Amino acid sequence: MTQDQWTIVADVASAVCLLGGAFLAFAAGVGVLRFPDLLARMHAGTKPQTLGLALVLIGLALRLRSGGAVWALVLVAVFQMLTAPVAAHMVGRAGYRTGKVRSDLLVVDELTSDQERAQVRDQGRPDDDGPRD
Repeated sequence: MTQDQWTIVADVASAVCLLGGAFLAFAAGVGVLRFPDLLARMHAGTKPQTLGLALVLIGLALRLRSGGAVWALVLVAVFQMLTAPVAAHMVGRAGYRTGKVRSDLLVVDELTSDQERAQVRDQGRPDDDGPRD
């Protein structure tokens, strides 16, 4: 294949990735608006949005083909992959502790038993600022 043919293939692959990423980001937005409870909205907001961003970044990298720009896009993707799951976990845990999660929809609820054990353990301790185990 010639250089012009590779350029056309890269441009078509870039367009496919950009459109796929835009569709996934749109689906994430619709899911956040339409789903009924906190956990479903969090799932809709993090899973397709992260993959959508990755596809958009891949499409940009295929289109730009510049070393510095590609490395910047790789850094954006890495930080997104590191921060989105942690943020979703913390929001879900905070929502659960504040009663925003519908417990009737949960199939497995391990956090309640963990919280009850922690409360029982903490009830036997004095309320001072001394060292704890």
